[in-house]
Amino acid sequence: MSETRKLKTPWMLAVWPGMGHVAMGAGYYLIARLKMTLLAELATREFFDPEHVDVRSGLIQSLQPPRGRLFLRTDPREEHDLLVLLSEAQPSSGRWDFCRRVLEFAQRLGVVRIITLAAVASEMEPEAESRVFGIATDVAGLQDLEELGAAPLDDGRISGLNGLVLAAAAESGIQGIGLLGEIPRVFSQFPFPAASLATLRALASLSHLDIDLSELQRQADNVQTQLGSLLMNLREQLNEDEVDKSGEDLPASETMLSAPAPPRLSSEQQRAIENLFEQARADRSRAFELKNQLDQLGVFATYEDRFLDLFRSG
Repeated sequence: MSETRKLKTPWMLAVWPGMGHVAMGAGYYLIARLKMTLLAELATREFFDPEHVDVRSGLIQSLQPPRGRLFLRTDPREEHDLLVLLSEAQPSSGRWDFCRRVLEFAQRLGVVRIITLAAVASEMEPEAESRVFGIATDVAGLQDLEELGAAPLDDGRISGLNGLVLAAAAESGIQGIGLLGEIPRVFSQFPFPAASLATLRALASLSHLDIDLSELQRQADNVQTQLGSLLMNLREQLNEDEVDKSGEDLPASETMLSAPAPPRLSSEQQRAIENLFEQARADRSRAFELKNQLDQLGVFATYEDRFLDLFRSG
């Protein structure tokens, strides 16, 4: 956190897990396609109280608190540099203090605008186009959102860091904007890349960012088709069969056995992963392809640190 380099009127995109994997999906895509560089890590260990320990083959694993990493893209047009703060989790306690820690760091780097990405659930069909809604800390920000075609979010409540960090930004005198991508309520716990795509399009327009979104578009189309088919099958089943009401909620347990160890990869899969790592090291724009493969194999968590090391400078 001792980074003091001079940046050009930087904007900061703050990203953490949330519904639909909207922000994280967009954040990973940005750092890969823009070949961003790891700039610093945010010291936030005190904000995360351990809630469980992992066990592998009967052995307790060492505690690894969630990490917050900051990535930089220097603007070739010298309008404003872009920072992406990618946090592995939202803190379990002291959220307001966490937000103020983020804003203190942002101020030291000269950040002039904080942007968050989030999801807003609606009754949309999975294959429909995802709309973008907006929130801002001032009238000027709302005007920028209106020019993008992002409808201001009606009266409501923003839970978690996506609202709190914007409030902290306003308190610190930094303009804040939130972009919320629409996701289908029925699949709110599923990754929905169409919403990540919609918010990235809005962000690109807002920041005059030149980024190829075709790879994310293909992923979004594929997921929307799958979810659309799944919903159609569910509706047909509900129409044909009685709803099974026998599945009562089980009592809470202190021991969770539903988090299996990462899948065991075949030698061929391991070679394919290593090959993609080599390609991504040579061309960081290939990193999103690597992430997709790791996600499909269910092993991204195993390779996450190594994946993010691709973005270290030098």
